Amino acid sequence: MRHTLMLTPMKHLLRALSLLAPVAVLSTARAQEHEKTEPPPMPKAPEPIEPMLRLQIFLDSKLFGPGKVDGRPGEFTTKALKRYQKANGLPETGVEDHALDLSSIAALYTTYTIREDDLKFVGDLPSKPSLQSKKKYLPYDSLLEFLTERFHTSPELVGWLNKPAKMSTLKPGDTVKVPNVVEPFLIETLEPVPSLPEVPEFQTARVIKIDTREKLLGVHEGEKLLASLPITPGSGHLATPPGTWRILGIAQMPTFRWDAGVLNYGVRTDNAYELPIGPNNPVGVMWIGLSKAGIGIHGTNSPQNIGRTSSHGCMRTANWDVVRLVKHISKGMTVIIEGPKAEPRPVVVVRKAAPPPQPPPPKKKWFQFWKRG
Repeated sequence: MRHTLMLTPMKHLLRALSLLAPVAVLSTARAQEHEKTEPPPMPKAPEPIEPMLRLQIFLDSKLFGPGKVDGRPGEFTTKALKRYQKANGLPETGVEDHALDLSSIAALYTTYTIREDDLKFVGDLPSKPSLQSKKKYLPYDSLLEFLTERFHTSPELVGWLNKPAKMSTLKPGDTVKVPNVVEPFLIETLEPVPSLPEVPEFQTARVIKIDTREKLLGVHEGEKLLASLPITPGSGHLATPPGTWRILGIAQMPTFRWDAGVLNYGVRTDNAYELPIGPNNPVGVMWIGLSKAGIGIHGTNSPQNIGRTSSHGCMRTANWDVVRLVKHISKGMTVIIEGPKAEPRPVVVVRKAAPPPQPPPPKKKWFQFWKRG
């Protein structure tokens, strides 16, 4: 009996191993097949994959925004490529096997020498709206941030390209290696303009279509897609409102009324702050107001997070993208937004509290009756 008890588990084990053997062989074969088709492993961040960087610079130059130009594969580079291919009648492919002619992007890198005048756009940047409202301008908080927005890139890539130099100690006269984007963002050319001029031919011929699920904005002229940009839309209780709207106006270098009630509940309150112009204004350097109250397409003070966070209902895009977008649109154009409606907020029923229980009246003592008699 003792031997039977010892052998039975062994028999079960051998049987289990015999059943698992074919599965293991099949899994190995699938793994080998997967290895053949998988692209080469990425270098450790933030080292760029140079063919990827060339593709990003090309797509960025065509206003099919890949997001930040950093040589790293990602969601928006893939979407930009497929949209560009479709818009130009080309077969849609992945980023590894496209057949685009990128010869127009001759050099991947260029250099920039920091100027004394660049310091005009860099300075102290408080984080609280109450303190920001006391300033005349909301600047970049560092020369590194100035460079990343100018060249549509990430601080990690600029740091890697210029190691061992410390990006925190940049100063006028320093020369920095950066991606060679075709159209750098020039903050020094932007002045406050309350309303950009209308372009009548755009008003009827062009339309903006926004897909909040895909986090993409497209400019269409008939069946032709002219431009495609990544955005950060709202979601949940603050979802960007679907529907057909109209552009009421386009303001360059706008101020912004920061109101927690409007941002979180769509209710205007007296607890608000007027924030000044600047690249770090919450709506960036452009405001494209829509016929839906409080909703617009605008720049941002956090381009590194485009598509990775949620807005309060508007549509954010990078400052380097929005300044080029406004050259292709006009006040009066139609904007079609597709996506989920805002989720209803839970109803909170506030009931009036019941009054506290009153103490019972004091009992009369027997001697009180005696006194009455």
